[in-house]
Formats: sequence, C-alpha cells, structure tokens
Amino acid sequence: MSRAHALLRAWPADRRDLLPLALWDAASIEAATGGRASHAFQASGVEMDSRDVRPGDLFVALKGEAMDGHKFIAAAFAKGAVAAITDRPVDFPHVLVEDTTKALHDLAHAARDRSQAVRIAVTGSVGKTGVKEAIFASLNRASRGAAHRSVRSYNNHVGVPLSLARMPARARFGVFEMGMNHTGEIAPLADHVRPQVAVITTIAPAHIENLGSMEAIADEKAQIFSGLAKGGTAVIPADSEYTDRMVEHARKLGVKVVTFGRSEGADVRLLDAIPCASGGSLVTADLGDARLCYTIAEPGEHWIANSLGVMAAVRAAGGDLASAGLALAEMGGLKGRGARFDIEAAGGKALLVDESYNANPASMRATLKALGQTPAHRRIAVLGSMKELGDFGPRFHTQLADPLTEAQIDHAILVGDEMRVLAAELGRRSARSLGFAPSFAHCDSPAEAIEALEQFGLTHGDAVLVKGSNSVGLGALVSHFTKPQE
Repeated sequence: MSRAHALLRAWPADRRDLLPLALWDAASIEAATGGRASHAFQASGVEMDSRDVRPGDLFVALKGEAMDGHKFIAAAFAKGAVAAITDRPVDFPHVLVEDTTKALHDLAHAARDRSQAVRIAVTGSVGKTGVKEAIFASLNRASRGAAHRSVRSYNNHVGVPLSLARMPARARFGVFEMGMNHTGEIAPLADHVRPQVAVITTIAPAHIENLGSMEAIADEKAQIFSGLAKGGTAVIPADSEYTDRMVEHARKLGVKVVTFGRSEGADVRLLDAIPCASGGSLVTADLGDARLCYTIAEPGEHWIANSLGVMAAVRAAGGDLASAGLALAEMGGLKGRGARFDIEAAGGKALLVDESYNANPASMRATLKALGQTPAHRRIAVLGSMKELGDFGPRFHTQLADPLTEAQIDHAILVGDEMRVLAAELGRRSARSLGFAPSFAHCDSPAEAIEALEQFGLTHGDAVLVKGSNSVGLGALVSHFTKPQE
C-alpha cells in the first residue's frame, strides 16, 4: 500500500460525511411530511415567496388569510424551482400534503433532528439581528463555512421554521433569531428550534403598546429559555433592570445561566473599552478563567455590550473565541441596521448611517449617542416615528430631546405624525435656551424629508443618521442619497 493510500485510510472518520449533500430530496420530504411525491428530485433551498425563488429551490405554497401560495406556483417554477409542496395536485413536480404550513413545520423539525448542529437562539428588544449575525460570523469562521443562520429578519412564526428547514444536514452550528410583538409568540418559536444556547440581548420598550409593561416584555423574552435542550445555557444581560427577573425564569427551568455586561458580578464582564480611530472599540473582557482583548468594527457603546453577549454565546456553543474576535473586527453594518455610506456632498463626501429598519427608545438613544461620538463637520439626524408604543408614545418621543442635545446634533429632520411632540419640545427648548439647541424641521413623509435634507444642504465632512421604524419608509431616503450618480 502506498503512503498516500495509508494516509487516506487513516483520515479521521466524520459522521457528517455520511449525511446527504443535497438539502432535500423527494424521499426525505416524503419521510418528513408524510406527503406523496409526484417525481424524484433534489432541492438545494427552500422558499415561500415566489419572488425570491432561486434555481434549485423547493417552493412551499403556504396559505394565509389573505394570500394563497398556490397561485404563484407557475411563477416559482419560472424562476427555477425544482418542486413544490402543495395541498392539491399541480402540473409540476410536487409533494402532496394535507396542510402546507404543517409540512413546513415538519421539514423544520426533520432538519433540526437530522443535524448535529449546535443551535443558538437570539431574541431581545434591541440588537438581535446584529448579534445573530455576529454570532454566525464568529462560528462560520471557526467552522470553515459550516454555520447556518436565519437570513434578514426571518424571526416570526413563518420565518423561524423556514430558516430551520434551510439548515443543511452537515451544519455544525445554527443561529436563529426570534422576534415577537404579542404575548405567547416566543415559546412556540423556541420549541421549533430547541436550542442549546438562548441569548437575550436587552430589554427595552419595543412593542410595549401590545404587552403593556416592561415586566411583561422581559417575561415574554425569557420564554426563549423554555425551548432549551437539557444542559442548555441561558445568556442574559447583567446590566438590565430586569436581569433578576430573567435569571429567575432560567433557574426555574434548571438551565445554566451566563450573564454579560459591565456589572461587577457578570460572568462575561467588561474591563475596559477604548475608542478606535476607525470608530469602533478595543475591548478587554473578563471571562472568569481568562481575559480576552479584541476589536469591534461597529461604533457605539451598544456594540460593546453586544460583543460581550456574542462572546458568551460563542463560548457556550463550543466555538472559538479568537475567531469571534476576528469576526467582530471585520463586521460591517447591515442594511437598515448600521450600514455606512459615503455620499456626495458639497466640497466632497458626507457619511450616511443607515438605521432605517427599526427604532425604539433604547435604540434611538444608542445610535444618537454613537452619532455624537462620530467625528464630523456637522451632525444631522433624520428620525422617523417609533411605532407600537401605544399610550407611551408621546412621552418616549418627547424624551428624545435630551439625547439629541447631549449628542450635539446640529440639525434634526423629524418624520411622521408621532414626531410632532418632539418638534414641539425642541421648539420650546430653542426658545428658552442660552446654550446649544439643534435646529429642526418636521416632515410628514420620506419624500418631504428628502426635500428637507436637500434644502439643508450637505457639505464635506457631515455625518447623517437615518433611523426610524420600518413602516415610516426612511429606506427610500437612504436609497435616494446612496444611489449612484448618473
């Protein structure tokens, strides 16, 4: 036997090598769902929106109250779908089931059970998408591409099982985001994933209109621990007013608790954070039995806290902390969640920070503070209304006057009806102020805000923050100012 043959025979056995390369085939879908396949096929992806189908996808024809996915089967195949899951016979390769939503759940559970991947679930009022992406980047680097995660904000009753169904059998890690806006929504998502690690980023008054109190928000977020597998780990922010409440939820379930933050008793504790010239931070953290120093590319104190949660989750999942540090140093902002653009301005370039996807009082304060720490000729904040605050809305909008002033924002463009109270407060402060007070304008729509920002006029060295709830539509303003010049 040649030396090469001997080395090949001695290659370490890996049970994952026995798992299929295709994401799904007709037989495995039949086994998972109890359905009946019309043809043999292999699928490389799973999709529920015909507009997003890619060649090789399995299209799941979901039925909702207002829409029936069966109407879009032909469109899905026109874009390259190889098969569909349907509740009626169709003139395309398909797997016939009684209920397509249940079939998606069945696929999700089969994907979960066939894989040896360590599953991490992430929720929180603020920062869950960014933290999910950072954990994924950390584990994907360490596993050389064998990590999986939910894309975009697929974090609801459809997005979570879809993300699970997309997890390859050979994945080593799976990271799943979970969101809610009503009581009782987190526990079913946690039951789908049954994670080994569950992370809460922070508790803030997002969706307080529906839940009624901060305590109710903390209790609902803590339901993510209900799905933890035996021996699982709950990762909890140590600096929250509701830390003890969340820890109690976890302790009752008998799971391990790891806390992170600045507090003296935190298991992953911040020792020091030094601003970097690039806008990020150099962080030193105490992990109890070790100290870790790493760089964060993302600016803002909220990302310092986020990074501690990432390190806690990566360690709990058995990942590599050095790879996590490298991933955090390389991460850029996500679209609508911190992406940074150099845009045209008089005399040169201005910086635009895109935070247009979501907003609540805590994230508004954090991003305004980060803007205040950003070196700039002038600082401009385009702020859209914060939704789902109910009767708390006027108070929370008015209270943004303080962080605007503290961050030395030169000009604010306020968009949406809920922002009228902030405009009134800034007007009162400006009238009686002997010190700094930002100038401001109120607009009813993104189109008016675009015109207002153009009239204000950007100059070289300006920094512009664009932040608001997604329904306000400030993404249109971002697109307008970041589109290539013709």
